[in-house]
Amino acid sequence: MSETIFQKIIDKELPADILYEDDISLVFRDINPVAPTHLLIIPKKKISMISNAEEEDQKLLGHLLLVAGKVARKLGVQDAFRLVVNNGSGAQQTVFHLHIHLIAEREFSWPPG
Repeated sequence: MSETIFQKIIDKELPADILYEDDISLVFRDINPVAPTHLLIIPKKKISMISNAEEEDQKLLGHLLLVAGKVARKLGVQDAFRLVVNNGSGAQQTVFHLHIHLIAEREFSWPPG
């Protein structure tokens, strides 16, 4: 697999507005935000999309959701945010490195997208 823009951010080859980092995940601001708060939560392990995650990734996937809550509390948006995971090009995934969008501080409707 070719190296993605997210891998280059993980490797610090490209700049990003990083809000949180630990040994297995990274959170940074989306460069094309759809809301005042639009973050990307990514694993440092390369998983191209959620449908390619395996049993061994269970703890990592749970960790990403806990990080989402932690960052939302830090930013004061814990009472109203949306998490989005696009899987595959048909679902508008454009970077094939698993990522969770955390979107907040805008009106939400249902059903989404």
